[in-house]
Amino acid sequence: MSKIYTKTGDNGSTSLVGGTRLPKDHIKIEAYGSVDELNAWIGVLADAPENVSRKSFLKEIQDRLFTIGSTLASEEEYNKSKLPELFESDIEVLENAMDEYNEEIPPLRSFVLPGGHTLVSQAHVARTVCRRAERQVIRLSHEEEVEPLIIKYLNRLSDYLFVLSRKITQEQNTEEVAWKPRK
Repeated sequence: MSKIYTKTGDNGSTSLVGGTRLPKDHIKIEAYGSVDELNAWIGVLADAPENVSRKSFLKEIQDRLFTIGSTLASEEEYNKSKLPELFESDIEVLENAMDEYNEEIPPLRSFVLPGGHTLVSQAHVARTVCRRAERQVIRLSHEEEVEPLIIKYLNRLSDYLFVLSRKITQEQNTEEVAWKPRK
């Protein structure tokens, strides 16, 4: 039986797919680490009994996030043919889901605060982690080439998670918490 721990990261570094070692606080590691965190939050959403009807859809999102993470965790020179790919159709799937939800939920009249139901709040946490991952991937793209579809997918996914939070609000018969700035 192999052990999960290697002790090779005890000095604060980790290996990319391909073997190069980087400090664990390198932007590349931060970027795919945030994608991994986002994947965990999508798992929390997928496992909620209220999301049973969209569990397989959320699992597909997790698969796309694993694809993104594996791409980001690889050296630029690593043979990309060994890695799964992201497609424009993956983004279209998110857009179609948002379009469907938007036909069913009331129009947005104000900014909304995360809350009203635990699952709504969890969708908002996933959305904000997604935005952080997107920012980190954009920052990484200033240092090395990043597949543009990754940034586009993360951008669209954060939109999807916002619309999903609103759809869950409706499904749970919970009132949206409108932001009312004090005067």
